[in-house]
Amino acid sequence: MVLSAATVTPLFAENSIELLTEKLAAHSHLSAEELAKDEVFWNWVRMNYLTGTDIINFNSGGVSPHAKPVQEMVEKLTTLSNYAPSYYMWRVLEKDREAIRTKLAAMAGVDAEEIAINRNTTEGLDTIIFGLNLKNGDEIVHSNFIYPNMNQAWMQREMRDGVVRKIAQLKLPSTDTNALVKAYTDQFTKKTKVVHITHLINWTGQIMPVAEIALEAKKIGAKVIVDGAHSFGHFDFKISDLHCDYFATSLHKWLGAPFGTGMLWMRKALIAEHWALFPGPDPKSDDIRKFENQGTRNIPLEIGINAAIEFHEKIGINRKYERLYFLKQYWVERVKNLPGIQIYCPEEKAFSGALTAFGIEGKTGNDISSALMQNAKIHTTTIAIEGIDACRITPNVFTSLAEMDLLVAEIGKLV
Repeated sequence: MVLSAATVTPLFAENSIELLTEKLAAHSHLSAEELAKDEVFWNWVRMNYLTGTDIINFNSGGVSPHAKPVQEMVEKLTTLSNYAPSYYMWRVLEKDREAIRTKLAAMAGVDAEEIAINRNTTEGLDTIIFGLNLKNGDEIVHSNFIYPNMNQAWMQREMRDGVVRKIAQLKLPSTDTNALVKAYTDQFTKKTKVVHITHLINWTGQIMPVAEIALEAKKIGAKVIVDGAHSFGHFDFKISDLHCDYFATSLHKWLGAPFGTGMLWMRKALIAEHWALFPGPDPKSDDIRKFENQGTRNIPLEIGINAAIEFHEKIGINRKYERLYFLKQYWVERVKNLPGIQIYCPEEKAFSGALTAFGIEGKTGNDISSALMQNAKIHTTTIAIEGIDACRITPNVFTSLAEMDLLVAEIGKLV
């Protein structure tokens, strides 16, 4: 008997989608902001994740666990693929990638023919950075808070091609949109060809006014790249509203898709002139799929994106963001006035979400992170950039208030 994809289509954990629909209907009288504080609802959401170990995970910013429905789909499609990988992956499952492309495009508010499915933000941004037609003396602008992999990519273009890097000196945290924009425009010249903007700063959690910066870049004819690693699936926006030309994200972060899945968006008019990182038969093709020429790839992971989109959309981006923001504020408000505490992300909604870094006077970020792990099995990560030496805290929709209370108590002990 020849199996089909339908043979192993998974039932969601405890019929998660159906139950989630019922739970939301029971709470339909609550606004997204009110629902954010309803522990009955969010404890049910928590049940759809693996949370049974002694480690308390406060580093969803690095890579997020995916919900049980996503795990089940990947496991069952991997089982199917192992009956005959080249048949089931390439002739059966790969056809479903087009539907996922369409769903991602709908989420992003763009054309499906501008979406490429890849492995992560770094791959997407490297595809953009190394595929641009730039020459010696051309200037690019990025901030002093750029992600390391992207900094390294631009350094290589600088070394190989003579591209000139200009650095926008951001002073963070900040809620001054004009100052944030001016940090970029101060670096603009007639030679500026590209402006690279990080949508949500991975180091501190600061959300940047991307659209405002992009509009200024357009006035001088520069192309705009957006690093959306921490924004897509985190808070409500459309790529089409950002006025950018290129956007890349990791779907395994805030969308909760399988590990090693990402998305690249490129404005349709720019595809033909852009060089692929892994060339296909026609380097000048205007088909976005030319950026998916990776060789053998893990198709079950990519098809698993579908389950992540379904689970994410059922919760709803506004309800999700309000919960994430509530969790961040829950612990920040309880520790920010303790002696020696420094919070490195704004508290205002327009400038922050789930992710925030904090420091303690006299301690390094590593001191704090190590103590939290040793004393309470709280897993975090550290940051050190631009004079900031801190510990980053990133809760998620599966985080309980009991875990938040433990974090607050342990920070109090450290102070």
